[in-house]
Amino acid sequence: MCMESVSVPSVENKSYFSRLRKRISLKKATTTTITSDRLSMSNTSSRSNNSSELERVFTYFDENGDGKVSPAELRRCVKAVGGELTVEEAEMAVRLSDSDGDGLLGLEDFTKLMEGMEEERNKESELVGAFGMYEMEESGYITPKSLKRMLSRLGESTSIDNCKAMIQRFDINGDGVLSFDEFKLMMTS
Repeated sequence: MCMESVSVPSVENKSYFSRLRKRISLKKATTTTITSDRLSMSNTSSRSNNSSELERVFTYFDENGDGKVSPAELRRCVKAVGGELTVEEAEMAVRLSDSDGDGLLGLEDFTKLMEGMEEERNKESELVGAFGMYEMEESGYITPKSLKRMLSRLGESTSIDNCKAMIQRFDINGDGVLSFDEFKLMMTS
């Protein structure tokens, strides 16, 4: 039971669903192969194809065939794709997604969990792109100079001192620049 293609974002994110998303990715326009039974699936933007693919993944995760995915089954599958999910994380994922309170994920619950993770991955990707627009010096940080330059391109003229003040509001570690995590905090505030 092994996946040949797993998307892992390069940005460290501490939220539970981000950690889970790093381990299981249903990425559009990619092909994923589960080699133990050669179950292949190819994501498309079509809702019905995505639904049937999620159903196949659900069936694969449902190792005992009871029509539900337990926290233990979720953990084993994540482990099979090279990730690690603690008992607490698996139980939390199931608890947060379990609509009927039985401690298991039915197909509908599983689908909502996976679609939520896909939505979160898309938001993260958009943030990475936006960060790259502001981080022009390839330093991995947004500096007052790069912020001023990008704001000027957007038609907003401001001073370096104002850019320093903007950065200072979200500069958690006080180094005078914004890391991606600090930028993400700024964009979601």
